[in-house]
Amino acid sequence: MSTQNVDPPVKPEPPAAAAAPKPPSGIRTVLRYTGIPVSWLDKKPKLPSRNWMIFLSITSTCIGYYAYDRRQCRRIKQEYIDKVKDLAEERLNPLEPPRKVTVYGAKWPGDEDYDQALKYFRKYVKPILVAAAIDFDMIHGKRQGDIARRVAEDTRKRRRLDLGIDQPSEAAKLLPTYKPVEEVRRRELEGGIVIVGRHTFKEFMVGLKRGWTRGLNKVDEDEELSKILDEDHHFDEVDDSEDSTASNPASHSPVFSMSTYKAPKEQETSTDNQDAPATIPQLPPLLLVPFHNRIGLTQIPLMIWDWFNRRKWVQSGAEAGYRLVMAQTRPIDVPLRLSEEESTLDSTAESNNGDLDFDKDADLLFKKSLHKIEEETEKERASYYKKLPAKLETARALARGTREPTKDELSTPPPTEVELRAERLKKERRWRNDVESWNLIKPSASVEWDERLRDALRVFTDPSKSA
Repeated sequence: MSTQNVDPPVKPEPPAAAAAPKPPSGIRTVLRYTGIPVSWLDKKPKLPSRNWMIFLSITSTCIGYYAYDRRQCRRIKQEYIDKVKDLAEERLNPLEPPRKVTVYGAKWPGDEDYDQALKYFRKYVKPILVAAAIDFDMIHGKRQGDIARRVAEDTRKRRRLDLGIDQPSEAAKLLPTYKPVEEVRRRELEGGIVIVGRHTFKEFMVGLKRGWTRGLNKVDEDEELSKILDEDHHFDEVDDSEDSTASNPASHSPVFSMSTYKAPKEQETSTDNQDAPATIPQLPPLLLVPFHNRIGLTQIPLMIWDWFNRRKWVQSGAEAGYRLVMAQTRPIDVPLRLSEEESTLDSTAESNNGDLDFDKDADLLFKKSLHKIEEETEKERASYYKKLPAKLETARALARGTREPTKDELSTPPPTEVELRAERLKKERRWRNDVESWNLIKPSASVEWDERLRDALRVFTDPSKSA
């Protein structure tokens, strides 16, 4: 019997020992004890989604553009500061005051914040003046027309002082800083007047013209208005037996006529004084600073654009401040008028009025609702005078005791006749001022001009230009 070769059975190899677990790294140990999921380290990075790419691109572009704009703003401001800072190191007499200018900023029409013009000055022009050690006084208008009235009153006081009608107080003369009038005028000419925005320029020129044209005596506007209002018969007691048309004060009262709004201009010639000077002395030079303020929903895209382009504002403000510091001036540029009527031409017409066209595009930024000021004021007026007779009847009945006050009248006493007269005067003054002031600065109104100012006014110009 044959035998076959049989391979010996292969002994199975013992299973390999399981690999020892890899000890966690230091960062994983730290994360485990801090409560942060270790799985965060196992995630593989990947590109963001399309929407995230769009978001990150837009965000990074806006941030980069904003950072670039603000860096340029700092560069421009520092560049002009370096140009003028040496002037601040010049030695002065301890009793000699520094060069000083007056800054005017009127309220922008339609904006509740009346200080926007001076905020612009403080942010973009003031740093250059401070670097050159130039002092300044800021004058703002809380309501439309305040700058015009302030300039007119200051000019009237100046005329009285120059003519010797008024004298400095004895206490002022004892101060070591007291200067005679001639010295004060010389210092004013070395300084200047800063006018922020075209709306301020219009008010300033109106005030300047009125100040050098009207009388030297102070006029109490409230008293003058009271005399006018006394003639409208709204507080007269009317006999019921009289004819209804004749007894109705509103039927013949000028209060309800738009002609009352023209009263200040119509009275201008009658208030001119015979001693108005034939020539006006040299006045401090003017620095015209462009300024605009965007208001309204339609202006939001441009507001955003301006926010990313502040370097243009910094450049404009720094250049204006530099012109004032270098004190190079030129005569005001106003074309000769062929007739007096041409000085009141519509400012929207295509014409070259020289410096009177300063910052003319800013007129186009006024809210459209402002053009309804006269109409809305007339409606408010009519509503007030419609309710006035009932209020007067109640006040007189309670004052004379012809009837007993009601429960509501005891808890909240109605206004007396004296209070009604004071209220009417206050309202009339506000209504007239609002309409008159708007008529001075509205886009269709030109800048007031007096030919006597041609030789009296100069304007700061760029140092590179010849005076």
